Amino acid sequence: MRMSTIDKAIMSERAELKRNKQERKKHKKQEHIKLKRFFASLFILGSIGIIAGLTLLYGPWKNFREWLITTAMTTMTHQYFATWFYDDDVIKDVLNRNKVIEIAEDTDTNLINFATGKITEYENEFEKQILERDPKNNDYKIIEINKKKFSGYLVAVYDPARIQAVCTKQLGISGQYLTTMAEEHDAILAVNGGGFDDPNFSSTGGSPLGVSICNWEYTSRAAYSGAGGIIGFTRDNKLILTSRVSVKEAKAKDIRDAVTFGPFLIVNGKASSVVGNGGWGTAPRTAIAQRKDGIVLFLVVDGRTASKPGADMDDLIDILQDYGAYNAANLDGGTSSVLVVNNTIVNDPIDSSGAHKTRPISTGFIVTKDDSDDGDHSVVASKLGEDED
Repeated sequence: MRMSTIDKAIMSERAELKRNKQERKKHKKQEHIKLKRFFASLFILGSIGIIAGLTLLYGPWKNFREWLITTAMTTMTHQYFATWFYDDDVIKDVLNRNKVIEIAEDTDTNLINFATGKITEYENEFEKQILERDPKNNDYKIIEINKKKFSGYLVAVYDPARIQAVCTKQLGISGQYLTTMAEEHDAILAVNGGGFDDPNFSSTGGSPLGVSICNWEYTSRAAYSGAGGIIGFTRDNKLILTSRVSVKEAKAKDIRDAVTFGPFLIVNGKASSVVGNGGWGTAPRTAIAQRKDGIVLFLVVDGRTASKPGADMDDLIDILQDYGAYNAANLDGGTSSVLVVNNTIVNDPIDSSGAHKTRPISTGFIVTKDDSDDGDHSVVASKLGEDED
């Protein structure tokens, strides 16, 4: 019996449907195999990552563990990076083996003698950078610092009488941005100052640590038991560092402006001993120093990038010694590390979210204006950095 044309068409359509069904089944099977392979690869990579992470965290190589703990524990918002993985005893042991042993002396201000006259012969390139002034700006000189782990700025301030401490107007409530404090005090230059109380890592920066003195006014009188102590200037414009933090001590030493923090890095020309990595990890930093000739140095170092994580205490000491620091102290760091010129942030602070911005702080040091000077500070600021985010 011969098949009709219609029957042939039906048979052909059924065969095509069967083939399509088989193709879909084959394709589905292939996709299933690919998915299984993908998840298997993901599992293997994840396992390798977990093993590698656990090896770094708990393996025989202590450098990473100590770097992680010391870096995390000296931040305000990231201590959980250490406390998640290690118990209190491990953290305490690491911090005890990585610390700064400060010089057990107060600064002898009699050893600071303000230079007079012009020097034309320099001991080394660092001395030349400091003493060879910018003819267009007699107030200060900014020197760019570029190292493998960090970059930043060193500022030589030639007249310490024009350096003052400033404090947030919202004491006990919240801090202020350094740009705001600088603008309110008509400053030509400013850096961040001391630390502030930060319970549960939720502080708004309104409560300075220890004693703070702003133009003879005692703006904070809190107890302090951390590294360093009072960092300030006496009536005769000499940087003084004292571990005895009290209003009585500050008045006895005739301190006009001061903040509280540390550690002290150099005292009477003697550098502190850094054991291990110093216990402060690697981060953005700010430091203050004074040379024997009276010139004050501000050092602000950036960090928190993959290629340049920041500086440790050894790095600060090395740079400050190169530039002739005779007394020096570490100031607050991390997101607080800021250099402001003409109300403009010129360094690159990075906050806990990775955003390129700073945060409100309690205290800072400013350089006041001198009407007799016509230095163009706005040009300096525009050349060095961008406006605050």
